[in-house]
Amino acid sequence: MAARTQATRQPNERLTALIQEAGCSNAGLARRVNMCGAEHGMDLRYDKTSVARWLRGQQPRGAVPNLIAEAIGRKLGRPVTVEEIGMADGRSLATNVGLQFAATPAATVEVVTELWRSDVNRRDFLLNSSVAVAALVAPSRDWLITEPDPQVARIGGPRVGVSDIEAVCATTDMLSALDHRFGAGHIRPVVVHYLGSVVTQLLNGTYSDETGRALFAAVARLTELAGYMAVDTGQPGLAQRYYIQALRLTQAAGDRAYGGYVLAAGMSHLAGSLGNPREITQLARAAQEGAKHEATPTTQAMFHAAEARGHALLGDARACEGSLARAQSAMDLALPDEDPAWISHFSQAYLSDEFAHCYRDLDRPRQAEAAAREALDGHADTRVRRRAVDTLLLATAHLQQNRLDEACAVGAEALDLVGRLHSARGLEYLKDFQRRLEPYRDELVVREFAEAVHAVPV
Repeated sequence: MAARTQATRQPNERLTALIQEAGCSNAGLARRVNMCGAEHGMDLRYDKTSVARWLRGQQPRGAVPNLIAEAIGRKLGRPVTVEEIGMADGRSLATNVGLQFAATPAATVEVVTELWRSDVNRRDFLLNSSVAVAALVAPSRDWLITEPDPQVARIGGPRVGVSDIEAVCATTDMLSALDHRFGAGHIRPVVVHYLGSVVTQLLNGTYSDETGRALFAAVARLTELAGYMAVDTGQPGLAQRYYIQALRLTQAAGDRAYGGYVLAAGMSHLAGSLGNPREITQLARAAQEGAKHEATPTTQAMFHAAEARGHALLGDARACEGSLARAQSAMDLALPDEDPAWISHFSQAYLSDEFAHCYRDLDRPRQAEAAAREALDGHADTRVRRRAVDTLLLATAHLQQNRLDEACAVGAEALDLVGRLHSARGLEYLKDFQRRLEPYRDELVVREFAEAVHAVPV
C-alpha cells in the first residue's frame, strides 16, 4: 500500500502505546484493519510489516487511519480517535475534508467516503465547522470548466448491478418523503449510516462505465439530500461539504442538469441562509450556464427562482422581477412527463413559495400574501415542513400589512406544524416571525402567541 512520506519521520509513540494497551500484536492489528476495511468494501492486505512502518512514523493514505482507529477501538471496547493514534496530520484527516472538488472519479470516491465516515464517527471538526464562502463558490467554477470524466469504470469489490442502483434510488425516495414529513432531525442519522456502509461498498465495487455513471448519479442525489438534512439540523458547515461532494458526483455521472440543481437548490440557498446574497446569484447563474443545454423548463424555472431570491435580498426589485418573470415563463412550458425524478417536486406551488420569499424580502406584503396562499393551496398535507414555512410566510405578510390579529392567528396554525417537526429550518422561520413581532410585544394577542410558543415542545 502506498503511504504518505513525512519530511521528518518520528516514531509514532501514541500508536505504540495503544497497541500495548490493547494487548494486540502487529499481525493482529493488521488483520483487524483489513477486516474493518472489508466491511466498508475495501480490499486491504496489510500485514505485520505494514504496522511496523506505521510505528516508525509512516502514515497510510486515504481513509486507512480512520480504520486503524476503529480497529483499535473495537479491541479496547471504546471509541478511539485518529488524534489518539497519532495520525491526525494527514491529508485525509485534515479539517478541509469534503471541501475539495477532486480531480478524478477515484479521488472523488476516496473524498466522499472519507466525509461519510468522519460524519458517522461525529468528528468534532465536522460538527463544529463553519461555512467558508470562498469554498462555497469555487467548486461552481471547477464544475463549469472541468472536462467530463472520460470513464468511471472500476474493478475492485463485488460487482454492482442495476438492482443495486435501483435500491439506492428507492431508499432516497423513502428517506426524502420521511424528511418532508418529520424533518431531518429524525432521519439524517439513518442517511449518514446508509451512505457510510452500503453506498461506500457500492462505490468501491466493480462496475462498467455505464453502470458507474448511473451509480454516481444515484449517490449524488442521496448526498445532496444529506446536505439538505445537515441544513435542517443546523449544521451549515457540514452541509457545505455534502453539497460540494454531490456536485462532484454529478460530474462523474455526466449529469449537468442535476449539477445545476445542486448549485441552485442547495448551495445558493445555503448562501442565502448565511447572509450572502451576491453568492446566491452567482451560484444560480453558474447553474443556468452550466446546465443550459440539458435542463428541462421546470429545472430552468427553479434556477431563475433561485437567482431571484438573491436579487430580493439585495433589494434589487427590478432584477428580482426579471428573474421571477423568466422563472414563470419557463414553468409555463413545463412538461412534467419529461422531467427527471429529482425535479418532480418543483411544482407551481413550489414556485409560488419562491415568489412569496422574494416579495417578503422586497417588502411587498400583498403580493407575498397571494403567493403564500397559492403555495399552501398546492402543497400536499405530507409536506409538513414546506407547509410550516409557507404558513409563516403568510403570517409575516399579514404582519407587514399591520394586521396583527390575523398574523398571530396564522402564526398559531404554523406553530402546530412546527411542533410536529424536528427541523432547524422550521424553527428558524418561527424565530424570524417572533423577532418581527417584537415591536408589538405588549399587545395581548402577541403575549398570548408567545405563551403558545412556550407551551409547544419545539
